[in-house]
Amino acid sequence: MTVVDDRIDMADANTQRLDEWFERLERMPVPEGFRVEIVGGNVHMTPQRDTHWEIIRRIVRAIEDRFGMNVAVFSDVRIDFPGHENGFCPDVAKLRDGAEQDETGHWRYQHVEFVAEVISKGTAANDYGPKKLAYAAAEVPLYLIADPYQGRCHVFSQPKDGDYTAEFRLAFGEDLDLTDTVLGLTLGTDAFPRD
Repeated sequence: MTVVDDRIDMADANTQRLDEWFERLERMPVPEGFRVEIVGGNVHMTPQRDTHWEIIRRIVRAIEDRFGMNVAVFSDVRIDFPGHENGFCPDVAKLRDGAEQDETGHWRYQHVEFVAEVISKGTAANDYGPKKLAYAAAEVPLYLIADPYQGRCHVFSQPKDGDYTAEFRLAFGEDLDLTDTVLGLTLGTDAFPRD
């Protein structure tokens, strides 16, 4: 079996267990305005803040401006990624053209071409650690972390052997040149708020 086949088998094997987890979570009294996801088999609930949403909205808007309103871009929609019980709900996920849901109604991680995560204090370690590695293992070509606490963006690209081989950082306020990536756009960060 190849490495890619192993990742596909692992994600498929976890889907049923993740379905069970999310069904239980949907029956729980999760407070309004909280996001729930499963990272490495651990449930994380984080409140959505104004700052968080403002950055997400600006990223989504830039993608829609570039690709049109029919682009497959989502926020907080579950996508199962390689690794042990990784039911992530990325802040922003852009799927490739022609992406389709699998037979269980889930989006396939193999169709994700861009992910953005906006840092929350309680889950920052996930975004910089296990989620980054899972996105690289899934060969997501472009991963952006917007960190309102640092006032900086971290961009990861060129996934290889389960990690990203290229990274650069940019302070909020500067234009993020992603024209040579799958997004093919320049993302203004001057209006990204800080915490």
